[in-house]
Amino acid sequence: MSKNRLVSSDAALKEQLRNPEFRREWERTAVARVVAMRLLMYRQAHRLSQSALAEKLGMKQPAIARLEAGDHTPRLETLMLLSRTLGIEFLVDIAPSGSPSRWLKNAVNQADVVQNVESPEGKILIAAQ
Repeated sequence: MSKNRLVSSDAALKEQLRNPEFRREWERTAVARVVAMRLLMYRQAHRLSQSALAEKLGMKQPAIARLEAGDHTPRLETLMLLSRTLGIEFLVDIAPSGSPSRWLKNAVNQADVVQNVESPEGKILIAAQ
C-alpha cells in the first residue's frame, strides 16, 4: 500500500512554475494577487462582507469579487481609491530584469503582502500594508 505524500504549497508552486504557460500567468497576475490578498485581509480584520466593502468604496459587490479573485491587474485609480478609503499602502517597484531593487529593501520587510516576480521582460515587486 502506498502512502499519500503531502506536498507543501511552496513545493507545489515551485513545480508549477516550471511550466512556461503557468509561469507567464503567474508573472502577469503578481500585482493582482497582492491586491487580492490585502483586500481579503482587510475584510477579515474588519469583519466585512464583499457587499459591505463595496458600499464603503462606492463600488458594486461584483467589482470586489473580481479584485479578490486576483486575475486582473487593478487600475492605478483603483489602487488610489483603496489606499485613500481603506488606509492601505501599496508600493510598486518596476525595474529591468537582472537589476537589484535598490529602493524597497526596508519597506518590503515590513509589508503584509509581497510579490516579487522576474521575467525576461523585466521584474516587478509589489508590497502592500
